[in-house]
Amino acid sequence: MDRPPADPAKLLASWMEWEKGETTPGRVMADLKTGGLREVLEHLASQSASAAS
Repeated sequence: MDRPPADPAKLLASWMEWEKGETTPGRVMADLKTGGLREVLEHLASQSASAAS
């Protein structure tokens, strides 16, 4: 099953709900995982490595 591309705005909204105390940490972690946070971080790390070389 293919997942839709990561949506940084949706990831940020999930994070902000946790910061405000509206969502439990476990729910936020699940939302970030299924929302594609890993892909976003991998992309940023790749860009950072490319810029450094």
